[in-house]
Amino acid sequence: MEANMPKRKELGKSLRIKVISMGNAEVGKSCIIKRYCEKRFVSKYLATIGIDYGVTKVQVRDREVKVNIFDMAGHPFFYEVRNEFYKDTQGVILVYDVGQKDSFDALDAWLAEMKQELGPHGNMENIIFVVCANKIDCTKHRCVDESEGRLWAESKGFLYFETSAQTGEGINEMFQG
Repeated sequence: MEANMPKRKELGKSLRIKVISMGNAEVGKSCIIKRYCEKRFVSKYLATIGIDYGVTKVQVRDREVKVNIFDMAGHPFFYEVRNEFYKDTQGVILVYDVGQKDSFDALDAWLAEMKQELGPHGNMENIIFVVCANKIDCTKHRCVDESEGRLWAESKGFLYFETSAQTGEGINEMFQG
């Protein structure tokens, strides 16, 4: 019987981390996750109903890490569903559409919502935040330039990436950065 039991080293080899995506509706959160987890792009817009979920495995040094990504609906209607998912998060992807200034301006409100839901004892210092400027392939409609987005992210100590879920540009770099 003992011969069939897994060795202690094997038991602890797969590490799980929880990542959530936040941002206004239609900024490309679901498309970014599908591009990363499934290596595909969905051009037809389908609103996320509550929460969507993606999982992928990455190698970090000699360890396999399971990245569980919770794609949170951006529509205010789904606030009651979203608020359950802020706890126990190790990573946050804050997404805005470079062609929608209001989606960039809303990032502060998304952070405030998370802080409120974590409560007075919630700690956001141990969470890695990534700001994702999405839809950079749509250059003719761009109204938030890179320097503005990068400055906002860096002023908060967040990482900053420019991405296109459609072309795949910057997606792997963001998740591995």
